[in-house]
Amino acid sequence: MEDDRPLLSGKNDEESDTTMEKEPETKEQEGLPWYRTLTPYKLYVLFLLLLTYLLNQLDRYMLAITSKSMAQEIHFGDKACMKNTSFSDNAFKGVKCGDISTEALCRNATNNQTQHVCYYDYNGQGNEYQIVAGPAFIVIYTFAGIFISYVADRYNRKVMLAVCLMFWSVMTLLTGFVKEYWQLVILRFGLGFGEAGCGPFAVSILTDYFTPETRGFALGIYNWGIYFGYSMAYAFGNFISLADINGQGWRWTFILSGIPGIAIGVLMLLTLKEPERKKEKVELSGSACSRLGMTLKQFCSPSLILICLAGSIRNASGYVFAYNTQPYFTSINRSPEEIGKYLSWVPLVGGSVSVLLGGFISDRLVRRLGLYSRILVIGISLLIAAPFAAGTLYFDPPGAYFFQIPTYIFGEMWVGITLAVVVELVPGEIKTTAVAAYLFIISNIGGNANTLVPPLTKYFENKDYSKSEALRAALYIMYPGPYVYGAVVYLSSLCVIKRDKKKTQKEMVYEADK
Repeated sequence: MEDDRPLLSGKNDEESDTTMEKEPETKEQEGLPWYRTLTPYKLYVLFLLLLTYLLNQLDRYMLAITSKSMAQEIHFGDKACMKNTSFSDNAFKGVKCGDISTEALCRNATNNQTQHVCYYDYNGQGNEYQIVAGPAFIVIYTFAGIFISYVADRYNRKVMLAVCLMFWSVMTLLTGFVKEYWQLVILRFGLGFGEAGCGPFAVSILTDYFTPETRGFALGIYNWGIYFGYSMAYAFGNFISLADINGQGWRWTFILSGIPGIAIGVLMLLTLKEPERKKEKVELSGSACSRLGMTLKQFCSPSLILICLAGSIRNASGYVFAYNTQPYFTSINRSPEEIGKYLSWVPLVGGSVSVLLGGFISDRLVRRLGLYSRILVIGISLLIAAPFAAGTLYFDPPGAYFFQIPTYIFGEMWVGITLAVVVELVPGEIKTTAVAAYLFIISNIGGNANTLVPPLTKYFENKDYSKSEALRAALYIMYPGPYVYGAVVYLSSLCVIKRDKKKTQKEMVYEADK
C-alpha cells in the first residue's frame, strides 16, 4: 500500500480532475426528465461499480458456503453427527443423524441393512466459525473504513477503490492455500481491510455522478451486487467444491473467486474517471479532528441515531442468516447440490427486484413527500417481509427456499434507500465520511450479532432440542424478529427527520457564506 501513496496525494489529482472531460450533470437544467440524465458513461461507471460490489460479496460470503468442508480439513469449530451423503436418501429411513447427540451413538448408528450411514466430524459451526465469520472480519472492516474514507473526501477515490479491490482479491485467493485456523483468521482480517474501502468510495463516486432524482435508482442497481455476489457464492461454494478440482475441493472456490478482482481493479484504473466534486460542497477545510467533530455532531442528531439503530437491527438479521443459511439447511439434511440449485438464484432474483423497486418507488415519491417517502418504504416493506422470513424456517425445503423470494423482495429495500437518506441528512463535505460512519455503526452491531447464535443454540440444546432444532430456534430469534424491531425504529424517525434535514440545510448555507 505504501508504494501507492504518491498516487493519492496532492496537486496532481486536483489537476487531473479539472482537466478531465466533465460529465453531463454540469449542464443539466432543472426539470429535465430523470431518465435523460443517465448517459452511457454514467451507466458504464454504475456497471463497473456493480461488478466491484459483486466481488466484494462473493469473496466475503464464500466462507459461509464452504465452512463445513474447510473445518473438516483444517479442524476448527464444533463436531456433530451428520448424514453420509454417499448413501441414497432411501438408506436413511428410520435414521436421523442430526438428532444423534454423542459420537459413540453416531458411529454405531445403522439402518435396517446394518449400514453405517452417519459419521461424526466437524460441522462448520460453533464459536470458532462465528468468530472468523463475524469479529475477525468486522473489526478491521469497520475501523479501517473510517480511516480510509477520511482521505476519500480529499483525494482520488477511483485509485483507492481499485487498490482496495485488488488487495482483498489477493486475500481471497490466498485463502485457498490455508493450512491452519490462525492463517484463516489473518486472511479474514486482510479481507476486511480491503473491503472496507468499497462502500465509502463507490457510494461517494455514484452520488457525484448521479442527481438526487436518480440517486436511489443508482444505489439500488449498485446494491444488486449484494445479491449477485451472494448467489454466486452458493454456486461457486457448492458446485466447484463438488467438482473437486485436483482433489482440492473448496480451495478452488477461493482461488477462482479472487482472480477476477485483480483484473477489474486494473480496468478501473485505466477507464474510470474520478468525478468532479459537486458544486454544492463547501471548500474542505480544518483538521481531521474538526471534521471528525462535524461528523460526530451530525450523528448525534435524533434522526441519524434512530436510522443507525434501525439499520443495525436489520443488518444483524441479514448477517446472522447469511452466515448460517448453508449450515442450517445442511443441519436438516439438505444436500449441497440442492442448496446450490436453489440458493444460487433465489437471493439474486428476490434481492435485485427489491433494491431496484425500492429505489424507484422512493425516488418517485421523494418529490412529493421528501425524506418521509424513503422511510415509509423501508418500514412498510420490512413489516411485510417478516412473516415470509419466519416461513423460511418453519417450512421444509423446497418450500423454504421459495419463501426467501418475497423475503428478499420486501425485506431488502432498506439497503440502498437508507444510504440515500444518510447522504441527504449530512453536509456534502462529509458525505463519504458519513457513509463510512453509518457503515461502521451498523456493521459493528449487526456484523457481530452472529456470535449470539452458538450460545442461543446451546441454550435450546439444554432444553432437549436436537442440534438442528436448536439451531432453527436460535435463528427464529435472530432472523425474522429484527425485521419487525427495525421497522418500528425506522418509522419512529419520521417524528424528527424533517426538522433535522432543515437544520442541516441551514448549516450548509451558513458554511457556504463564510
